[in-house]
Formats: sequence, C-alpha cells, structure tokens
Amino acid sequence: MGGESTTDTAPRGSGATTGPAGSRTGQRLSGLVVALGLVLFLGGFVWGAVVYQPYTVPTDSMTPTVGAGDRILAERVDGTDVRRGDVVVFRDATWADSPMVKRVVAVGGDTVSCCQDGKLKVNGKEMDEPYLPSGTAAESSHFAGVTVPEGRLFLLGDERRTSLDSTAHLTDAAGGTVARSAVDARVEAVVWPLDGMLPRPSGFAELGALSPPGPLRLVLGAVAAGVVLILAGAAYGPVAQRAARSRARTGSDGVR
Repeated sequence: MGGESTTDTAPRGSGATTGPAGSRTGQRLSGLVVALGLVLFLGGFVWGAVVYQPYTVPTDSMTPTVGAGDRILAERVDGTDVRRGDVVVFRDATWADSPMVKRVVAVGGDTVSCCQDGKLKVNGKEMDEPYLPSGTAAESSHFAGVTVPEGRLFLLGDERRTSLDSTAHLTDAAGGTVARSAVDARVEAVVWPLDGMLPRPSGFAELGALSPPGPLRLVLGAVAAGVVLILAGAAYGPVAQRAARSRARTGSDGVR
C-alpha cells in the first residue's frame, strides 16, 4: 500500500506543476521573438524602400563598375550632398530623356582636364582611378581645363572610350556640366549580379571628404536579423513538443 502511494504522487508533482507552466512561458517568449522578428523584417524592407531606389543600367558606359543590364540600388539624396567620386543617377533633358548613371569627377569651383600623363587632373592634381578599365583614361577624349560653375557637376563614365558624358557636351551652353538639382540618387550597390557595395573612390579623398556610406548595411542587417528571429521563434513549438515527449518517456521508464 505504501509503495503504491509513492508511485502515484511522484509523476503528479513533477509533470503537472512544472510542465504546463513552463510551456506557457515558452510560448509567450516564442511569440515575442516572432513579433520582434516581424518588426525588424518588415521595418527593414520599408526603410529600404523609402531610402533606396532600384534602377537598371542600360549601357556599358560605367563598366567595369556597373555593367549593362545590371540592377543597382541608389540612395535618394539631395544634389547638394553629392561629392567628388560619387556615382550618381541624374536627369538632364539636354543629355537624354531617361535617367543616366555617371561618376562625379569635379564640383562647382573645380578645374578639370584630361589626360596629361594618361590621367585625369582636378585642381592641378592627378587622380588615381583604380575603377577604370586598363588604358581608359589615356584613350578617352582629351580636353583642356574646364572650370565648373558653382552649383554644377562635371561627370564622366568609367568606360570613357564609349561614354557619352560631360566631354560630349563641352560645346553646350553649360560647358558639359549638370546642375546639382538634376541628381536623383547616389549609387551604393550592384544587387544583380551580386557584386555588392561599390568600392570607395579613395583617389578623390585628397580633394576633400568623400560621401559617407548610406544605411544599406543596416537595412540588410535588420532584415536578416528579422528572418533569424522569426525562424527561431517558430521553431520553439516543435522543439518543445519533442522535449516534452522525451521527458514523458523518461518519466514513464522511471515509474516502471
């Protein structure tokens, strides 16, 4: 009789009081983790949609940095924030009826020329441009010094043998320059193919500060963290069930 009483009370004390309470706590935590994951995941997408604009590049004038048909992400910026070395998306009716992608090599007040010693020169300094295809600068259009008016930009393609850029508009009233207000966005990454972030144009650093990177890494981090939390929270249920079944089998073996 005494042995039967001990066998009946042990499972009730270990299973009925701790199992359900622990399960309810785990479910609440799992729900919170999934909710946080959804906030990060959706918030990252919304943030990215607000800050960035996707474009498809139609020509090879920016190769090898950006090739024809590549999909890029460009951060929406005000033209006043553009600096030397930036790759920008802009619209100018005298150039084309569609958005164009070029690199800013000089800003208002700069004097730019090409190509002494095979290199672009800005404000008397020869620019190191490692993003160019081999021999591009030496084979590009030669032009004497152009002084860029305030509020305007001088733009070149990285593939300068074929690019229709500021050098093709030197005889225009604006001397080949484009207004800062024409800039819609600054290119930050090539997303297809997956080439990733554009290299920093370090050769322009000696002329002044480069543009700070946009929040793309933070946006991608938020989306990735959201996915991890959602999967981790959703996995709690199956894992908890397996653990409960394992405890039940262990308890059953102990009773026997």
